[in-house]
Amino acid sequence: MSDYSATDAANGVYDLAVIGAGSAGFSAAITAANEGAQVALIGHGTIGGTCVNVGCVPSKAMIRMAEALYGAQHAASRFAGISGQAKVENWQQIIAAKDELVTTLRQKKYIDLLPEYNGVAYMEGKASLTPDGVLVGDRLLTPKNTIIATGSYSMLPPIPGIESVEHMDSTAILELETLPESLMVIGGGVIGCELGQMFARAGVKVTICCRSRLLPEAEPEVSEALQSYLEDEGITVCSGIGYQKIEQDGGRIKLHCESKNGPHTVEAEKILVAAGRRANTDGLNLEGVGIETLRNGGIQVDDRLRTTKPGVYAVGDVTGRDQFVYMAAYGAKLASLNAMNGDSMVYDNSAMPWVVFTDPQVAGVGLTEADAKSAGFETKTSILPLDQLPRALAARDTRGLIKLVADDKTDVLLGAQIIAPEGADSIQTAVLAIKHGMTAKDLGETIFPYLTTAEGLKLAAQSFGKDVTKLSCCAG
Repeated sequence: MSDYSATDAANGVYDLAVIGAGSAGFSAAITAANEGAQVALIGHGTIGGTCVNVGCVPSKAMIRMAEALYGAQHAASRFAGISGQAKVENWQQIIAAKDELVTTLRQKKYIDLLPEYNGVAYMEGKASLTPDGVLVGDRLLTPKNTIIATGSYSMLPPIPGIESVEHMDSTAILELETLPESLMVIGGGVIGCELGQMFARAGVKVTICCRSRLLPEAEPEVSEALQSYLEDEGITVCSGIGYQKIEQDGGRIKLHCESKNGPHTVEAEKILVAAGRRANTDGLNLEGVGIETLRNGGIQVDDRLRTTKPGVYAVGDVTGRDQFVYMAAYGAKLASLNAMNGDSMVYDNSAMPWVVFTDPQVAGVGLTEADAKSAGFETKTSILPLDQLPRALAARDTRGLIKLVADDKTDVLLGAQIIAPEGADSIQTAVLAIKHGMTAKDLGETIFPYLTTAEGLKLAAQSFGKDVTKLSCCAG
């Protein structure tokens, strides 16, 4: 690759073209450049993609802000002898601080990185695939291989009237210059729960509406617990409803729905639509070059991230699965190495952690009890309420539980879920346990530091065979 010339670049000849300049795109481009490849990184819109600009970074900054509010407001109920108070003093300053963080990280983690990699040529434009290569504007590139990393976008649910009302997605709602009096959230998934709680803590009257239950892919016990904690904070949760229609009525939005208790109407000043995301494939000409898609719109790939067109790979949200930024970056690295070195790397999500940044946080890895049974396992489960965890007792916050799923025959751990104030950081212990095939007995005999949330995994593992309420501190 050292004989690459300016003439090659001028003629659009590259070892790899990466369509999409978000986390996955940068991961793919940097990996290939480190392998000595000449890469065309094609961006369209704001560089950096969803995570840094409108997703993970801004939303988690705002969630932490809301946690500070909640912590101060409820300090007296948790700890004797103290009092605290906090409120939103200037919403515009909060938004400005969030924007400043986004701008800083976009500059440091994306824009400033480009000059560090001589093998990466960044170009801006709308890209599409042709039988001869990749068309960027009116320029044709002829790469040896191509990686599609164009991400996803928020989609509208099929509710009659939804397009005629003033709705916001997760991007637009984080740009509001003033707080609304009330907010209706359509969707009880990750985004709906996270942002719904954040706005409620900022003083907004919030109603979350969903067809099934909150976090439908989580364990039922976790979903039920989260709903109870949100309701304790004054959030209304309308779960298991059927949407009939939605309409604008002056300055109010009205959702007409049906539940087991009959028809009813939910009203709010603003509406957040968080009912899922769809692969961003518009304009790529997938059908024209023979690339097949799934029922959910995602690009079909195999375990090497190859699409149905030779020489073209797809990674991240555009595949319609595992829609987490770290999985997008992981998949992009593998696809890039496969494109360079002969498709030897296999995508493995069997020990993929996931996190919901509500408070308490929800995190999981591996199979749920239902999924394990569907896969043919004879299962056993253990549930540890947080009121049995010393860390939670010392912190005066026993909201949550830990659930473990194991193979009843072999004792091998199959899955774990945590709902706890520090659940996000604790789940990685379970990730390693499942990745390395540990048994519940192995986990229960592992040494954990006292007064940590992660210690709950040890206690939950021990609960398969003993009553941990009868153990002294650190015993067992």
